[in-house]
Amino acid sequence: MPAAQPSTPPAFSSLRRFVRPRRNIESCELCGASLPPEHQHVLELNSRRLACSCDACAILFSGQQSARYRRVPRRIQILSDFQITDVQWENLRLPINLAFFFFSTPANRVVAMFPSPAGATESLLTLESWEELARGNPILRELEPDVEALLVNRVAQSQEYCRVPIDECFKLVGLIRTHWRGLSGGSEVWGQIALFFDDLKKRSTPTGVMHA
Repeated sequence: MPAAQPSTPPAFSSLRRFVRPRRNIESCELCGASLPPEHQHVLELNSRRLACSCDACAILFSGQQSARYRRVPRRIQILSDFQITDVQWENLRLPINLAFFFFSTPANRVVAMFPSPAGATESLLTLESWEELARGNPILRELEPDVEALLVNRVAQSQEYCRVPIDECFKLVGLIRTHWRGLSGGSEVWGQIALFFDDLKKRSTPTGVMHA
């Protein structure tokens, strides 16, 4: 049986913003300025809590590795040449074929998480398994710690590997919590997941193009 541990509620308290109705007007959680519907986020490292941010406040935390908050980049890249075998995937010991991976500075290791109807769950990931993937896919060493993730969708016949901002992973978890029905999830949630990845493709930039 795969070893998995439910994540603690504070770690993903930010998921609430994706499952509750949005307020008509949002404001920057750092300075109080009004925000448009599409705005930036910063991540509070110790709690993994996302905070809505105006451009000015987000810029303050760009590239500051020791700050309390870190700006979440907006780059999305579809990794069409990502290299992974079925055996390598099975060695990651994930119970489902949908997961995201990021380097956690507070934990000083790569964290693997998968979405579920109950939220995000952390799966135990060995360093050897990740290093094997990174050797075959050097782009994994370029992910910004804490705020960028490798998002993998191998559900059904899918083979989708994406470099995404961490808030996109939180968004996917919230989407699944909102639309999951019954034991199998129901057709609605799987349709929503497909639409989510279609939208990522539309907003992606070619690998090698910088887009913060």
